[in-house]
Amino acid sequence: MFVNEGIRAREVRIIDANGEQLGIKTKQEALEIAARRNLDLVLVAPNAKPPVARVMDYGKYRFEQQKKDKEARKNQKVINVKEVRFSPTIDEHDFNTKLRNARKFLEKGDKVKASIRFKGRAITHKEIGQKVLDRLSAECEDLATVESKPKMDGRSMFLVLAPKIEK
Repeated sequence: MFVNEGIRAREVRIIDANGEQLGIKTKQEALEIAARRNLDLVLVAPNAKPPVARVMDYGKYRFEQQKKDKEARKNQKVINVKEVRFSPTIDEHDFNTKLRNARKFLEKGDKVKASIRFKGRAITHKEIGQKVLDRLSAECEDLATVESKPKMDGRSMFLVLAPKIEK
């Protein structure tokens, strides 16, 4: 944003602090008007014909803008992706433990990436891993929606679950 002496245009359309238009003035006249009111001349629309400048307290404006940005960052929700690893031949008790962890992550509002690592010849039976991931998504159906279906990536199969949004 261009302020005071940084404005390069010869003529500018001026808007005062109350939002009233003061018309088209030369840059020097506009700077004098701003100086008389102890305010700054700020270019708000440099691409307009002629460019639009506003008479305002630039320091106060920047402070308010920083406050708004800080508030927006505070209200932002950071979503983490937690990973739960399975094996194609996972036993019942181990599956339930990992299912409990996945449900805990989903309740906190985190996404869950479930992965199955195929070792050795197990890669020839991808359907076994697919069943494990399908079972996981069925068990977490009340808490989560499937964001990406199970798919292979090298020797691993992945499934991503996202928490359901409460209305």
